[in-house]
Amino acid sequence: MPQAPRQQQAKRATRMRRVKKAEAKPTMGAVAQDSLRGGLDVQGHATPRREQQANTEDYANYGVNQMTQTAEDALSTFAIDVDTGAYTIARRKLNYGQMPPSSAVRVEEFVNYFRYSYPDPDSGAFGVFMEAAPSPFVAEDEAERRKILRVGVQGKRVTRSTRKPVHLTFLVDVSGSMSSPDKLGLAQKSLEILTNNLQEGDTVALATYAGRVAKILDPTGIENKGRILTAIKSLRSGGSTAMNSGLELAYKLALQNHERDHVNRVIVLSDGDANVGPASHQQILKRIKHFVDEGVTLSTIGFGMGNYKDTMMEQLANNGNGNYYYIDAEKEAWKVFGEQLDGTLQVIAKDVKIQVEFDEEAVESYRLIGYENRDIADKDFRNDKVDAGEIGAGHTVTALYELVLTDKGAKESNKLGTVRIRAKKPDGAKASEQAFLLTRGDLKSSIREASKDFQFATAVAGFAEILRESPYAKNLSYDLIEEIAQGATVAGQQDRQEFLQLVKKAKKLSNG
Repeated sequence: MPQAPRQQQAKRATRMRRVKKAEAKPTMGAVAQDSLRGGLDVQGHATPRREQQANTEDYANYGVNQMTQTAEDALSTFAIDVDTGAYTIARRKLNYGQMPPSSAVRVEEFVNYFRYSYPDPDSGAFGVFMEAAPSPFVAEDEAERRKILRVGVQGKRVTRSTRKPVHLTFLVDVSGSMSSPDKLGLAQKSLEILTNNLQEGDTVALATYAGRVAKILDPTGIENKGRILTAIKSLRSGGSTAMNSGLELAYKLALQNHERDHVNRVIVLSDGDANVGPASHQQILKRIKHFVDEGVTLSTIGFGMGNYKDTMMEQLANNGNGNYYYIDAEKEAWKVFGEQLDGTLQVIAKDVKIQVEFDEEAVESYRLIGYENRDIADKDFRNDKVDAGEIGAGHTVTALYELVLTDKGAKESNKLGTVRIRAKKPDGAKASEQAFLLTRGDLKSSIREASKDFQFATAVAGFAEILRESPYAKNLSYDLIEEIAQGATVAGQQDRQEFLQLVKKAKKLSNG
């Protein structure tokens, strides 16, 4: 519903109070610890000590969402996000004996790294699932009113036989900064895995950029897989980095092979360290949005440490309507380009927005945990010209809220709020909307009664809150995170078991 100018001003003021933002700050002058002490190669084996390098990594601090009084602003609106780069960056840091920079931690990318068992949608592109329970992060006498709410979205699954043909253009950074096994070597291995998982009707083109750009392979059908793999293996590094020129060539190749109603995508593989080129960061992002309108999306795959530019890589994918992943080992490449390939490549809904309207009589205050850089003005929820997030086939998206209920909400209110989700078809211009009621029936009496997925997602969010030094983490501890996550993990859940090991490593590092 349109708002009066004075109401809009009040909403903007409230939102400015809600999110404290800082400028993106690269970590300058420090020594890149993975270069100093050695570490793990792409297979997870120890690597030798290398000479010192200045750490010029770049991460943006998007602040922390603040508690909002429902009486002042009952609406929370954001774009969904299925990126996972922040979690794998933190994992690599911890495995190398370092705490990740607090600004590198995005809670939603930690939570969404893991798979949750949401029910398949009955119809349409996705289904919505809600669950709430007392917060485990407060004293027991506070838990009656303070709750954690989980909003889960499950994208419909597609089989290999029903997946649309894909036309991919690989754009590989072969500059001098990529000349290590965990960068170009791992990028080549990732592309080999992806190529080996393509099927009849798919095509691949390949271009590179360094001091100059080069077309390595024209669009080639997967029936000529040998030619594609040979081109990938031929890549060598050297020179400076002209990303903008490389993107122009990649899009030219993509448009050359563009097929309507198919998946047309550029995939950039880089450390994001673009130091030469005629275009600024903002000019590059503007050009990417132009090509999205032409029907070509863009995903980014990040590699390496020491000079890694997380901000650049995330924003390229955000503006390109694609995914952002960070590959820290061959195992992650198999996950992204093998196990989850269909979701990685095929978008089932675009410009997906979620708006939660809390009932003022039942909810005193709330905060969205994460999604700080995915905030959308409440008035733009139904503005179909405003860009939002995409969801791939079979993807799950999870958002967590911290709520403080009113006395009435804690004891008798049945309705707590309404969750609305709005999205377009992959080739659509007009969005459709669904609404789901959040009621007392979604509220469990204790976290032990909540699902194991709920418990685990809550633990992951708490871990991210500690790592990013959130002001809301003062009552959290690694021991508590470990206890909750352990109780939600069973044998065979390797990703969850690995998470428990990361919690232990962070605890050890924090204790000196």
